[in-house]
Amino acid sequence: MVNIVLVEPEIPQNCGNIARTCAATRSRLHLVRPLGFDISDRAVKRAGLDYWPMVDLHVYDSLDDLFAQNAVADLWLATTKAPRDYSKAEFRDGCWLFFGKETAGLPEQFRQTHGDRCIRIPMRDDARSLNLSNSVAILAYEALKQQGFPGLSGSARIDAQGSLERSEGKSPGPA
Repeated sequence: MVNIVLVEPEIPQNCGNIARTCAATRSRLHLVRPLGFDISDRAVKRAGLDYWPMVDLHVYDSLDDLFAQNAVADLWLATTKAPRDYSKAEFRDGCWLFFGKETAGLPEQFRQTHGDRCIRIPMRDDARSLNLSNSVAILAYEALKQQGFPGLSGSARIDAQGSLERSEGKSPGPA
């Protein structure tokens, strides 16, 4: 299990992509207010997010609220300002991956408090950052890879007609 935390996310499309990643990977999604969009049932249905019921979603009023409600032991902060890249991190079952808002990242005080837990995704020096949903996907899959992809399908094959078959015998669904 991986816990994905978005601190004050601003862009609904990013949150939608991240929610889909969480649904597909059985990761929990934690949102810290304020949110730059509406996540009411009506808004989600209007946006056609048919996977939304598969998302284990938790919403908090602040980072303090999140920490008051959860025993967060193994946390990692994704930031372009980190001295080490994510390949040096050891992600354990139940780890918490924190991501900041698109325009400002994680709060400076939070990064300073947990400086030894800050990690970055390597990229060229003149690039500001990756898209938030891409960053979440990279780190979530690295964490799951290190844990052996628990509870996720690891095998599929192409049958004689060229159709995808999964080991559990389920249809693959839309690509």
